[in-house]
Amino acid sequence: MQYSSRYATCAGREIHYTEWGSQHRRTVIAWHGLARTGRDMDELARHLSARFRVICPDTLGRGLSQWSRDPFNEYTLAFYARLAADLFEQLDIREAHWVGTSMGGSIGTVCAAGLVQPQLKGRIKSLVLNDNAPMLAEPALARIRAYAGNPPAFETIAELEAFFRQVYKPYGWLSDAQWRRLTETSARRLPDGRVTPHYDPAMVRQFIDHPRDYELWPHYDALDIPVLCLRGAESDLVLRETTEEMMRRGPGLAGLARVVEIAGCGHAPALNVPEQLDLVASFIERHDGAAAPAPAAASGPLRWP
Repeated sequence: MQYSSRYATCAGREIHYTEWGSQHRRTVIAWHGLARTGRDMDELARHLSARFRVICPDTLGRGLSQWSRDPFNEYTLAFYARLAADLFEQLDIREAHWVGTSMGGSIGTVCAAGLVQPQLKGRIKSLVLNDNAPMLAEPALARIRAYAGNPPAFETIAELEAFFRQVYKPYGWLSDAQWRRLTETSARRLPDGRVTPHYDPAMVRQFIDHPRDYELWPHYDALDIPVLCLRGAESDLVLRETTEEMMRRGPGLAGLARVVEIAGCGHAPALNVPEQLDLVASFIERHDGAAAPAPAAASGPLRWP
């Protein structure tokens, strides 16, 4: 299944996205992590596109989307949710399932809760949080700030790929072809000809200008939809005590949440191997069009390979 590369103007900004399975009415939004692009979701989108329309945006300031003219106000979860709301309207998405890696999960939580964009309340049918939670560990955030705010530049694509292989080693297993695609879809040339990761370094100011932006317990507590949290077993960003708290409140208290630990991964599982793909797909299918969500299952490890 092939994708189409498309653009939309959302909140006055040009947003790039890929669309898979455009012939289907049922829709999945697959949203990437902080310093990444929508192409990270290729394997998941391909897997789901036999049954769903899958939309994979590049967030403002990432990939092929426009960079912000107002970083202080626009590199925020509230503005990202506004972009998502506009994307729903422009693409005529009445309702959708949401899969979000890291930052993409936080955007999905804010959208589904409806506290910031009330028009989205009830339109997100289920939520997959890929190594994301309503509270993130501060030491890991400091690590992300350090590398994301000062992206290195290299003379060659091969050097950039070696950098990505080291930085994103916690993603777990990727084939050589997947590492090469990750690199090629995440690179841009600087005026001096060197290559660097394809994002606006100013986007990291979110953590400086809005240091509490990712403290989302009020949004999580407002969720009344099925939630699947995939925690990298070695994650330093989503701590086990946080996922345990998720099971005691909000959708967890209501029996709507499930936590699964992904063995062999840290932050964040790449969603590129059969076990992970099938886990996400089965969760979405289980809650697509159901009158009521299925009871929560006990959490447990998922091992690959």
